[in-house]
Amino acid sequence: MPGDDRDFLIRQGLKLRHLRLMAALEETGQISAAAAFLNMTQPVASRLLADLERLLGASLHDRHPRGITLTPTGRLLAARGRRLLSELDETGREIARLTAGTRGRVHVGSVTGPALELVLPAIREARVTLPEIEIAVQVGTSDELGERLLSGELDFYIGRLHDSMDARAVTLRPIGPEPISLIVRTGHPLTRRPGADLSDCLRYDWVMQPPGGLLRRTAEAYLLERGLPVPDRIVSTSSLLLTLAMIGGSNAVAPVARSVARFHGGRDGMDGRIVQLPIATDMAVVPYALVQPADRAPSPAAQTFLGLIEAKLSPPAARAGP
Repeated sequence: MPGDDRDFLIRQGLKLRHLRLMAALEETGQISAAAAFLNMTQPVASRLLADLERLLGASLHDRHPRGITLTPTGRLLAARGRRLLSELDETGREIARLTAGTRGRVHVGSVTGPALELVLPAIREARVTLPEIEIAVQVGTSDELGERLLSGELDFYIGRLHDSMDARAVTLRPIGPEPISLIVRTGHPLTRRPGADLSDCLRYDWVMQPPGGLLRRTAEAYLLERGLPVPDRIVSTSSLLLTLAMIGGSNAVAPVARSVARFHGGRDGMDGRIVQLPIATDMAVVPYALVQPADRAPSPAAQTFLGLIEAKLSPPAARAGP
């Protein structure tokens, strides 16, 4: 038997029912009992055993008055057969879980607000109810996420359709506007000033996205529409971590998604070290949506996780407010 010919036994005629028979023979020690276990007649079992010994060119059993005893070769084949059959059974179960969407890998993208408001709660639920689904999350801007979606790196994302994207390449499920809050550190002078308004915020440094960022454009347009100038002193950064660090350690003001302000103002985030100003509470970024590629269906695992997110969606009208 050539050592490098990995399918030699298969080409010789070895079949799974041969392996099942050997495993049953080792378990029962009798051909009749093994045959009954496998739901076949004893003559059929005896013929299978003889065929197997012939194709292997080796004796697999010794007879005695009470039944049979497997030879060392027979025990080896039975042990390997049980292992192979067990792996096949597990493969079948894994395929069933993959098909049912309870196992697999999901690649999700999201802009910052929905990442905290929708994706994070869905992940927490999946860790309990779907522990075999592996979830990879990419948080970024809509244009970055759109490129990743079209290149096949994401199953879907929550964000907006970038101007450069071909609308025919995707499907959209509108979710709603993304409210914006102005945040400052706890104890900021504006929190101690009754009746403070948007113009008062302009006396302080602002921390915002780099020029051209959607949230920055929204905040600047909101100011201009109300006859106010763009802040004179702006620190530009795309890092939420740096934004929060600067807010927590200075008198700067920052516009962020309201869900981000709520999260980091609570115990899960900065534990009350930042607060939302009761100013410009109607500021909101244009509506975002759940975006999927039009030319490929989600995998069962992606569809399952998508269902968790969709279950958390409220009617758009309910999400548009503070």
